[in-house]
Amino acid sequence: MKRIFEVQPWNVITHTFDPKDKRLQESMTSIGNGYMGMRGDFEEGYSGDSLQGIYLGGVWYPDKTRVGWWKNGYPKYFGKVVNAVNFIKLPVELNGEAVDLAKDTISDFTLDLDLHRSVLTRSFTVERGDVRVALKFERFLSVSQQELSAQKVTVKNLGATAVDITLKPSIDADVMNEEANYDERFWDVLATDQRADRGSIVAKTTPNPFGTPRFTSGMEMRVVTALNNVAVTQPNDKEVMTAYTGSLVPNASAELEKRVIVVTSRDYDSQEKLTQAMHDLSDKVAGESYADLLAAHTKIWADRWEKSDVEISGDDASQQGIRFNLFQLFSTYYGEDSRLNIGPKGFTGEKYGGATYWDTEAFAVPVYLGITNPEVTRNLLMYRYKQLDGAYINAQEQGLKGALFPMVTFDGIECHNEWEITFEEIHRNGDIAFAIYNYTRYTGDTSYVLHEGAKVLSEISRFWADRVHFSKRNGQYMIHGVTGADEYENNVDNNWDTNLLAQWTLKYTLEVLDQVDAATAKKLNVSAAEKKQWQDIVDRMYLPYDKDLNIFVQHDGFLDKDIEPVSAIPADQRPINQHWSWDKILRSPYIKQGDVLQGVWDFIDDFTPEQKKANFDFYEPLTVHESSLSPAIHAVLAADLGYEDKAVELYERTARLDLDNYNNDTTDGLHITAMTGGWIAVVQGFAGMRVRDGQLHYAPFLPKNWTSYSFRQVFRGRLVEVTVDGQGAHFKLLSGEPLTIDVAGKSVEVK
Repeated sequence: MKRIFEVQPWNVITHTFDPKDKRLQESMTSIGNGYMGMRGDFEEGYSGDSLQGIYLGGVWYPDKTRVGWWKNGYPKYFGKVVNAVNFIKLPVELNGEAVDLAKDTISDFTLDLDLHRSVLTRSFTVERGDVRVALKFERFLSVSQQELSAQKVTVKNLGATAVDITLKPSIDADVMNEEANYDERFWDVLATDQRADRGSIVAKTTPNPFGTPRFTSGMEMRVVTALNNVAVTQPNDKEVMTAYTGSLVPNASAELEKRVIVVTSRDYDSQEKLTQAMHDLSDKVAGESYADLLAAHTKIWADRWEKSDVEISGDDASQQGIRFNLFQLFSTYYGEDSRLNIGPKGFTGEKYGGATYWDTEAFAVPVYLGITNPEVTRNLLMYRYKQLDGAYINAQEQGLKGALFPMVTFDGIECHNEWEITFEEIHRNGDIAFAIYNYTRYTGDTSYVLHEGAKVLSEISRFWADRVHFSKRNGQYMIHGVTGADEYENNVDNNWDTNLLAQWTLKYTLEVLDQVDAATAKKLNVSAAEKKQWQDIVDRMYLPYDKDLNIFVQHDGFLDKDIEPVSAIPADQRPINQHWSWDKILRSPYIKQGDVLQGVWDFIDDFTPEQKKANFDFYEPLTVHESSLSPAIHAVLAADLGYEDKAVELYERTARLDLDNYNNDTTDGLHITAMTGGWIAVVQGFAGMRVRDGQLHYAPFLPKNWTSYSFRQVFRGRLVEVTVDGQGAHFKLLSGEPLTIDVAGKSVEVK
């Protein structure tokens, strides 16, 4: 396997530039601060193949749904992330000729993403005959001032003669999405301002067929440099730019700092207020040095790592992988804004439209519970609660009661146009309910579940009660026409995991309704007849099972397929989603990701060892793991069963999914929600962490190639450090009150 970055514990670094790997490098060196983010594009420009991308949290574009055969219930629009106005643009000219790594001869190339500080640097030497000039670019997106992007470029003349240097910091609205049609642009410039040391653009997304939403963004740059030959360029209708020029004698250097404040109409309800805020914030950071701005940013990152770092000894590749995972998660979301969520690509690409999927509740919530304060996860739950109105509409579009939370959304309204995914993959309603349960059992905080959460659960339960049907022939409730978590099976009947989640959600909702206060119960208005019906569904839900194999059957008819393991697929036909027709995939027995095993993972303590073994041994050999979400849960189940080698293999796959480009699809962006997988595999898998009746339980083992591993875990007001080495497991209480934990069946008091 070719690795384009070196294996280092805290850095994603390379000293090689190969244009064929440009998009991979861009994806892997993406940075963000939760408010905005960007790919690792070259700020000076690049004329070769590239995917330029800067994205703003919550800023998107609703585009008209286009399908060949319209069906009632289709979403009116699908949403796409908007490539933002390019505010990092900083062209460089040497003796009047632009620097372009697609054309220039260079040496001493280094590209370095510092995971501990969240700083991206790039350096190289341009060689043009007698001209030798070293350039170094540095940038970060501040987590102490979320609207701030900070850049610095240093130019040094390494040659024997003087060189004229021109730096052109600019803000350019002439951008497009790669997946746009016919060079469509999404920004109309409303106002520009250009001065010697600053420039600004206010732009608004272009009109769309739905009128709203339309977003306005304002960007103001401040420039600090000793270059004193300044040419103020008159703004055109898309760009503001100032040219700074000077002559560098041999061994002389020049530096330029560019600070950009980015604000959007998500926070300001008029262009006037937005513009004033942009100016005020720009003035604020102008009074601080670059060093101070960087120090404030890196301090917060250090605090985050103090709480969440996972240390692995004996395997640098595994160490780098999990830190890269956590870094990209934190770069995408750290819970500051309950209006935002976690897109599968985060701020690293256009695929999946930048929207929210069920990945958040199923995979991100367990991790954020363990590595951040509870408020971070609570904000994820509030995100769904605040979008209940949209969930009602989604259910009504299908002629159903209650709330159907969307498969893909920015605002609560479904905006994904593939029917077999959008309105058949309804297990996400159960995953959202399970996230409420997960938060409650982990934190012990019932304030959400007994108020906002009870509302969400009741409306989801109303949906399930209307979506099931009663089979008189079998005397059981069934759910037909669904797609489970395995998207290589569409429009099936009685997907086991979907039926299980529906049954469990109704049962859990009834339990919660018994605990809410009278005022909340009155608001929820769940009748006695509804409760009786829900209980009947719980009691008589059909869950496919084969007694001969002792397995839960993925769906009706699955066992009628020609069951062959993945090992039977020729290597040159993998991944199958890039080599086979969709028809062939649907007819095959091959599973994209855990489906039955997703349900077993969710309720891992509810099944016997024999049941877990039978289902894992049957389904894992059929799983191609072509979903980025797949390896982690299989790693946990493998560890639970004592399949240590398989658990480690799957950990390596999830922790280094993008760094090693396992699925051959990292060029268009990282798999952000799958970045949870490394932590899940280590903590739930290798360490065997479970929460049972409000108590932490561990059953740890040490992978053969590791000498030790340790992680820190937030739990009910405590910060616990867990270390596993050749002598066993060790526990330390770093903050909070003492607690008793269970370690492989023995009680241990941690002080």
